[in-house]
Amino acid sequence: MASLVTLLRDMCYPTPHELALAARALADDHPGEARLRQVGTSRAGQPLWLLSIAEAGSRYGTGPYAPGPGTAADTGPCPGPGGHNSGTTGRGTTGPGTGNRNVLVVAGAHANEPVGGATALSLARRVLRDPAPRAGCAWHFLLCADPDGAALHRTPRPYSLLDYHRNFFRPPGPEQPEWAPSLLPPDRLPPETLVLTALIDELRPVLQVSLHATDLGGSWVQLTRDIPGLAEPFAKSAAELRIPVENGASDAAGWSSPGPGIFVIPQPGSGAAGAFHPEDTRLSTWYHAHRYAGTTAIVEVPMWASHLVDDPAPHPDPRRALRMLAGRLTTDTALVAGVRKGIGPGPLPRSDPACAPLLRAVDWTLALIPRITAEWTGGAAPTEATVAFIASIDAFGRRLSLRAASMLLRVLRAQGHRSAPGLDRLVTGWCEEFAAHFQARWVPVATQVEHQSRTVLAAYDRLTAATATGAPAPTTLDR
Repeated sequence: MASLVTLLRDMCYPTPHELALAARALADDHPGEARLRQVGTSRAGQPLWLLSIAEAGSRYGTGPYAPGPGTAADTGPCPGPGGHNSGTTGRGTTGPGTGNRNVLVVAGAHANEPVGGATALSLARRVLRDPAPRAGCAWHFLLCADPDGAALHRTPRPYSLLDYHRNFFRPPGPEQPEWAPSLLPPDRLPPETLVLTALIDELRPVLQVSLHATDLGGSWVQLTRDIPGLAEPFAKSAAELRIPVENGASDAAGWSSPGPGIFVIPQPGSGAAGAFHPEDTRLSTWYHAHRYAGTTAIVEVPMWASHLVDDPAPHPDPRRALRMLAGRLTTDTALVAGVRKGIGPGPLPRSDPACAPLLRAVDWTLALIPRITAEWTGGAAPTEATVAFIASIDAFGRRLSLRAASMLLRVLRAQGHRSAPGLDRLVTGWCEEFAAHFQARWVPVATQVEHQSRTVLAAYDRLTAATATGAPAPTTLDR
């Protein structure tokens, strides 16, 4: 198997299986310090792997210790030959007399954002080399929260936006591990969500980090609580690596921003839940850590960068711009919806098993769009906004119709449908227009990983520094 260094050098995103093999090799190379265990399975029976790095001065397997409450099950052997089962790693159980703090890093929660797994493995290697972040703290990495989705989004080495969208997949909201609790009742949550919440209950992390990405734009961070001082190292890393900071991220419209590219999600029971989405961010797994006084950081990094999303200048007429963007999105959506209607709702002839989840995702995306365009043109539309914010909205709208069309195209090709060539031309044109308008510039995978890794370590450093200087500690939130 190619090493992580080789994969990153070759601009490849590692698959969940490659991540698991690399993590097993890391655990074998660092017995006692690193441990890999299966913590559950996906809906399709794929393993969910957790790589844990013990805090400095502690070792796994040096003596018996009891699991913490709600311990995630150790359900299977490590991948490949020479695998080994591990014990539990609940809070207070990372080794004899240890467990003051835990950090949980979640990768692969969105199937179309594949950089997180590479970042998680890179971070694991960093904290093994440097004991400072492990002083009184164990680190845990969920290598891929949605392996089923990752198997359907087959773009390990995209060389253009069109190549990225040729095999695009992003599941509908209720099938996404982090979002499902905001859209489904507790008795209908998918197993991936249950594994993730069980890990949070077990580890009670002081910091949970969710690693995300955007196809085109800039980098930004969402926080469930402010982490004072994070903006400075985040901006420094972005500048050094030539990654634009997304100053007006559409995902965070109306949220407080303690610094460029840093956004604090409104607390439960207050303010807007989030812009242009049906999910209530505050009901996601990001807030599950609040039950244990933890904080969650969501770190976004672009695959292709655009300078348009970091322009803080005032936009001359944001309402007019939003009306134009809403009109374009409505027109584009109608084209896709017309093709979708033509293939009907029933079983598909000559289709592969991927067609059903692809169609669910297409229908989910198309159903979102009327609400989104209504918000863009309604009374809540801003009278003042930056160029960066309008650019972020522009990109958001383009990717919605493009994603629906791309996933539908995969279904049509599987069927050999007569509409496939026409939709293929549409997807190709939209990808080319998207890249040209935003002057898209590829960000090497290794650079994406480096920026995410720096930001995660900075978030932990600033969070622990704030605690050490006596900043008020968050209170436990039971919901």
